[in-house]
Amino acid sequence: MAEPAPKPIPSLVGDALRDTQDLVSKEIALFRAETSEGLHQLSTGLMLLISAGVFAVTGLFVLILALVKALAVLLNSEALAALIVASLFALIAIALALWGRSKASLSGLEPTRTERQLRQDAGIITERVSE
Repeated sequence: MAEPAPKPIPSLVGDALRDTQDLVSKEIALFRAETSEGLHQLSTGLMLLISAGVFAVTGLFVLILALVKALAVLLNSEALAALIVASLFALIAIALALWGRSKASLSGLEPTRTERQLRQDAGIITERVSE
């Protein structure tokens, strides 16, 4: 069985440059996608935290109104209704704040997949160079 003819060095260098260019462009695309995903998570978390603030301020106003009415009318049902509404707003604010805090994690911005892929690529390149 005849062995294939070895490729000339300029052809091998050209192949290596093309492969390197392809690898770098794919790594950049992965980094962009991962960063975009992390920024989307962070912006969603921040929007939820802002929403929680709006609900908290609204709840605070209703609580204040409820306390004023309670003092003015001394145990009238209107004050009790205002307290129930304020409690509902407070619960919504707490839920949104907890949800927003879980979404607004800076760890989502770390390019972990890109880092793992770069390590794999470095291992492959090291193997090819040592052959």
